[in-house]
Amino acid sequence: MRVIVAGLGVQGHKRRQIAGRDCVATVDPSVEGADYRSVADVPVAAYDAALLCTPDAPKLGLIRLLLERGKHVLVEKPLHAGDDAGLIELERLAKQRSLVCYTAYNHRFEPHFKRMRALVASGRLGRLYRCRMFYGNGTARLVRNSEWRDTGDGVLPDLGSHLLDTASFWFGDVGEEFEIVSCERFENRAPDHVVIASRTSVPRLELEMTLLAWRNHFTCDLFAELGSAHIQSLCKWGPSTFVHRTRVLPAGRPPEETETLEQSDPTWAAEYRHFVDLCARGGATDLSGDRWIGRVMHRLSGRIGKAT
Repeated sequence: MRVIVAGLGVQGHKRRQIAGRDCVATVDPSVEGADYRSVADVPVAAYDAALLCTPDAPKLGLIRLLLERGKHVLVEKPLHAGDDAGLIELERLAKQRSLVCYTAYNHRFEPHFKRMRALVASGRLGRLYRCRMFYGNGTARLVRNSEWRDTGDGVLPDLGSHLLDTASFWFGDVGEEFEIVSCERFENRAPDHVVIASRTSVPRLELEMTLLAWRNHFTCDLFAELGSAHIQSLCKWGPSTFVHRTRVLPAGRPPEETETLEQSDPTWAAEYRHFVDLCARGGATDLSGDRWIGRVMHRLSGRIGKAT
């Protein structure tokens, strides 16, 4: 499959490297060495799909342009509009033309994330009680120095969209009743440390995200009727460990199943292969998850000011 990479920032360079010889052109209005300044300038016959790694503002317009030209699209998360209508229209257009419009959430391809999903689905944990996730990196200064990143709701749509998607990936429908627990602007103009929670989801969810973790880190603790499951770190920051503990009744030290991985990040290549496969077999476009995340984010955005 012939692809173009639109947007040569951090994500765009990663996508270009993974695409390898599939990449036939790059697009960026300001990066020296890009083949084209605009997606509209790329000859229609030169490519089959686009890897869209642009800032949020132009995404919807670019996706519409690409779909109208008969191109599949992988777009970096998050993908949201002011309301559901914009995404419903893109989904309709993609289905009408048998095209794939896929929003990239690469953590779904993290080995321990897939293991957590399988464990939950197996029923071995019994009734799910509570899950807390923490996702932190140390990019506060880089974000502050960016003209477009240190704006709006800050870390909430950036890392929060990953955490919401992960919750949906593991648990299915967790509803939309999330609240802001805390929202801070320690170094940046936009929020750089946010905690959100749901008291109605199953399991109950607490999601913490920050740009102030100087050593990048991820943790998850899932507590349930028959045991618990835990993740420490991601492969890219490794070592990454998964622990499944089986409850001992009435009390006692539980037996553990532990797996630790020390490897490079497999998610980018796995996600790209997934996208290529979807395009080859005509996988149906489904933006319902993006609409859900958009509604949750919109609701939380209205509470950002009250929480600071």
